[in-house]
Amino acid sequence: MAPSSVAARKSKTSGPEILLIVTAGLIALAIALPILTILFLSFSAQENIWPHLLSTVLPGYVWRTLALMAGVGLLTFVIGTATAWIVTMYEFPLRRVLQWACFMPLAMPSYIVSYVYVDFLNYAGPVQNWLRQVAGWSAPTDYYFLEIRSLSGAIFVLSMVLYPYVFMTARAGFLRQPASQLEVARTLGKTPWGAFVAIALPQARPAIVVGVSLALMECLNDIAAVNFFGVPTLTLGIYTTWLGQGNIGGAAQLAGVVLIFVFALSWVERRARNRQPATQHSHRQTSARRLRLAGWRGTAAALICILPIFFGFILPGLILLRFAALHMASSFSASYFNAAWHSLLLSAAASLVVVGLGLILAYAHRTKGASGIGQIIRLANIGYAIPGTVLGIGVLIPLAAFDIRLDTVMREGFGVSTGLVLSGTVFAIIFAYSVRFLAISFGSLESGLEKVTPNLTAAARTLGRTAFGTMLEVHLPILRPALITAVLLVFVDCMKELPATLILRPFDFDTLATLVFTLTSLDQLEASAAPALTIVAAGLIPIILLARNLRDPELRNITERFQHFQSRNPKYAGRIAQ
Repeated sequence: MAPSSVAARKSKTSGPEILLIVTAGLIALAIALPILTILFLSFSAQENIWPHLLSTVLPGYVWRTLALMAGVGLLTFVIGTATAWIVTMYEFPLRRVLQWACFMPLAMPSYIVSYVYVDFLNYAGPVQNWLRQVAGWSAPTDYYFLEIRSLSGAIFVLSMVLYPYVFMTARAGFLRQPASQLEVARTLGKTPWGAFVAIALPQARPAIVVGVSLALMECLNDIAAVNFFGVPTLTLGIYTTWLGQGNIGGAAQLAGVVLIFVFALSWVERRARNRQPATQHSHRQTSARRLRLAGWRGTAAALICILPIFFGFILPGLILLRFAALHMASSFSASYFNAAWHSLLLSAAASLVVVGLGLILAYAHRTKGASGIGQIIRLANIGYAIPGTVLGIGVLIPLAAFDIRLDTVMREGFGVSTGLVLSGTVFAIIFAYSVRFLAISFGSLESGLEKVTPNLTAAARTLGRTAFGTMLEVHLPILRPALITAVLLVFVDCMKELPATLILRPFDFDTLATLVFTLTSLDQLEASAAPALTIVAAGLIPIILLARNLRDPELRNITERFQHFQSRNPKYAGRIAQ
């Protein structure tokens, strides 16, 4: 490009583009406000209880959190990698179904699965009742049965729900490897297992690390499941310290410790993404010939893939369906419809707000992606990794401070009390959803904007369209698939979100997630079946989107789509779903 044209183009960035960049910067700083609030409060709380925390609960919280994350990380790595390798490299019965069915446990929120398993496997549950009837046992001392309300129980249940993150990234990593490398290894006498250990696993390791990191972020965010299993972790400690003991300073300081885990996982994830090899455009990289497994080997391969799906989706789903069928008359009560209506309104409003903010940030990043705005946007996008309890504190404190200041000014100046304007209202919940799920919207829309070439924009401007007209008539039609994907993914995540909603909701305001939490806390699992199934049905939407685009052998574009997924958005593979 000639120097004069470059200068002319630079001179045009001083008008609407500057306004766009400034707006995006303000949005990103507002989104980053909860994180900055937690960091500030951790070291400036009026009541410094660090010595008390260090001498009492903090070591136990940290140890249990680390133990839970280690167990979930190991189990999701084994299950996710094994199932991804099997469906990618072997042909066996039901493979075409299982290659997308392995994603289905993602539709099951971990807190719902934990309620089902505790009810199903505890001493008074149907499994142990059946064992006692068959064996003639009459007391707990007559036999040994694994205590489901334990750390090991929490590790098992969370792993069954979260392993699809590893399956998703590991499979994409295996698919993007050149088939010639595996063929050479086999020619040199390597067995399939030897080729996997020596060639495939080392190359897919960065992708697998990304998947494990995403699973651990979800594990760290969990509050209801660990509470139900009796495993007090850091996130549960924040909730009890704040709402149980009324100590906001101590909760903020615990939240600061959680942020250390969050930043560490984010650093590991980003480092793993940066170690990904450059995209190889070989026509053979995704065309490795699958080995046919017959007889017992094919059956074993199918069972290895089916068992995690059974424990993570099928069994909990069947139990919930049975409860809903047995209590059909009482399941769809007034409280259910009120909670469903609240969830629908909140999720719809939040998805529109989040997608709108994501669109502004994506346009700004496209305009000035290499400038300082990119760093601010990256900070704002870390919200997906912030646990809901931490996010609740970070959102509520600045909003409450604003409400108190506004009320004071209005009382002194006009004798009018404004009450709660932002905190304690649905605004606080939508703000929290925006912080947590902006990365989904931003990643999807930035990926979609890459399809809008500069030539299209230049042609529209040459034909007399303004910048706004170009966006309406050219960009938005191209972005429509990305916009729909972003809205659906954000909507589903808002439907399932529990910790932040539980903390920030107004008085006597339930969503489906908080209704399930309330009912199960009262041991009314049967009554919670209908709202739980509604959440699961909503969670199947991204699975359907994903399944439509993950059909072998039509995976020619998996490498490019995975690059978008890996570098932009850690949730569900919204980029792949485009």
